[in-house]
Amino acid sequence: MKTIAVPIKQPFQKPQSPLFGSGPTKKFPDWTWGHLDNALLGRSHRSVEGNKRLQEVTDLTRTILEVPESYQIAIMAGSATGAIEAALWTLLGSRGVDVFAWDVFGKLWVTDVVQQLAIQDRRIFEADFGELPDLSQYNPQRDVVFTWNGTSAGVCVPNLDWIPENREGLSICDATSSAFTLPLEWNKLDVTAFSWQKGLGSEAAHGMLVLSPRALDQLQHYTPSWPIPRLFRLTKGKQLIDGIFIGKTINTPSMLCAEDYLAALSWAKEIGGQKALTTRTLSNFKVLDVWLDNHPHLEYLATDKATTSPISVCFKLKESTVSKAQQAEIIQKICLQLAELGVALEIKNHYLAPASFRIWCGPTVEAEDLERLTPWIDWALSYFV
Repeated sequence: MKTIAVPIKQPFQKPQSPLFGSGPTKKFPDWTWGHLDNALLGRSHRSVEGNKRLQEVTDLTRTILEVPESYQIAIMAGSATGAIEAALWTLLGSRGVDVFAWDVFGKLWVTDVVQQLAIQDRRIFEADFGELPDLSQYNPQRDVVFTWNGTSAGVCVPNLDWIPENREGLSICDATSSAFTLPLEWNKLDVTAFSWQKGLGSEAAHGMLVLSPRALDQLQHYTPSWPIPRLFRLTKGKQLIDGIFIGKTINTPSMLCAEDYLAALSWAKEIGGQKALTTRTLSNFKVLDVWLDNHPHLEYLATDKATTSPISVCFKLKESTVSKAQQAEIIQKICLQLAELGVALEIKNHYLAPASFRIWCGPTVEAEDLERLTPWIDWALSYFV
């Protein structure tokens, strides 16, 4: 029986942009190809000008994210994956490690620890999609690996109160979809990895690695027992390769991508930095939260409102509306229909996640577009319920 209060007639207004995918995400408002005019194409990244441009990348990243001056920032190959794996390969193994996972990528770090590095003194805490493991189980005498925002699970850590400042181990955080969307608690983070293509919608393939003084100290006093791929090496003879932290990257970066990221960082600075980015993210989330609150046919993938991600909003059909066996087919049809109409692209969740929708609410998305999107989802859904 149809109980949803939506017209069968197709909505009139489409979103100005149909880009609601969770990565690469939408470009910042008013982005044009002209933002790339000054890219150092055909130039070496090691030239004076190239190195200066990459130094601008790390300096402006520090400014926007409010990274403490005592922390070092490196540009890494391989997006956030390359950055986080560089940390795992170079820093783990000196003590036991606790790994918390509840989404697709968090579970990949479990694979790295268990199968690739084969660390014996390990504790793995996994939760199903939509839930958080019990973070209070973390032992601060051990290293910890976790994802701040589970992009495919729609679940986000509400805070880092569970990580003490006087911990003995290192905290290693995959922050790829939380950087630039929510404030990061740097005093609780020793290793932070993220990519250019998430929070600010910049071009992909590059990642950032932010290291605290404690992490930097460990790099110089600990050598893992396993081989470290060249792309992950941050030291030579137990000495930091300082150039990595002043724009002299391990591998050749794309200066075109760097220019695009610089443009996004400049936009972020112009609108008010991290505070403004967070305000835009939470305002976007509010649009969907009001819509989903008491919705007759849709509900969050997250089982606890306190841990619901305001960044990558994941929601599903209620089983009281549609049987679990039918949900995947219906969601697929709705997503394909809205894509064909130019209303919304890539709002179907990751293929490894439960059948669900996923809508990016990061700061480059406009709240007005989200307000225009929701009636279209209700309209498409009305043909099935």
